[in-house]
Amino acid sequence: MPFTFSEKILNKYEINYFYCKHCNFVQTEKPYWLDEAYNNPIADSDTGLIQRNIALSSRLAVLIALNFDLKGSYLDIAGGYGMLTRLMRDDGFNYFWQDPFCQNVFALGFEGDKSKLGYVAITAFEVLEHVEDPVSFIQNAMLENNSKTMIFSTECFSGEAPPNRDWWYYSFPTGQHISFFSSKALQEISQKLDLYFYSFNGLHIVSKDHLKYPRLSKIFTKRYLSSIFTFFLSRHLKSKTLSDSQMNLNKLTPPK
Repeated sequence: MPFTFSEKILNKYEINYFYCKHCNFVQTEKPYWLDEAYNNPIADSDTGLIQRNIALSSRLAVLIALNFDLKGSYLDIAGGYGMLTRLMRDDGFNYFWQDPFCQNVFALGFEGDKSKLGYVAITAFEVLEHVEDPVSFIQNAMLENNSKTMIFSTECFSGEAPPNRDWWYYSFPTGQHISFFSSKALQEISQKLDLYFYSFNGLHIVSKDHLKYPRLSKIFTKRYLSSIFTFFLSRHLKSKTLSDSQMNLNKLTPPK
């Protein structure tokens, strides 16, 4: 890809960024600094983590309720501290956690198991911008977890590559973001993998199957409508908060 600009990341390394005009995709040079960047997997500057997870859980609940099996199993493959998994289980979904780079804090006891028959969908939020080879990442994640669908998020730019001083998502101080997408780039990836592609209000979906209700998904994944939708959805799903607590307590009780 042609060179587009250079910038200092982690306040110490001058690195090059490259831009593909064909698919509107930006990527750094080979990221040799990642071990240092991930000394703390969750950046200290990420003060919006909790707020985003709460907002995301209601929109994700809408997407699942409209298009997938409410009683099916789901896996968050880059689950961080387990906050989203916990929120989804609190809402009644059979959700599980997985993350090889982060400690599970909030979803202990509900780690994903690759030996299972598979998952209706896997999710990976705010992950693709950290990945050097997004095509292989999506392909392998779906294959390894036996899932036909992946739901994910990443901040997309429109038009040409944003100038380096004009887009906060480059996240130069943390050095963790190395791949940057337009909607066109995500469509190109889905075509390479022979998958259907959908995008609703910041949620992106690649799937081997068509979504059942894409128009309704676009409407009800809007920020305020998703909260209303999940309020009524809660009447049909039983929260797993107490049953999960009891399940974990039972593991601590020695057999008689």
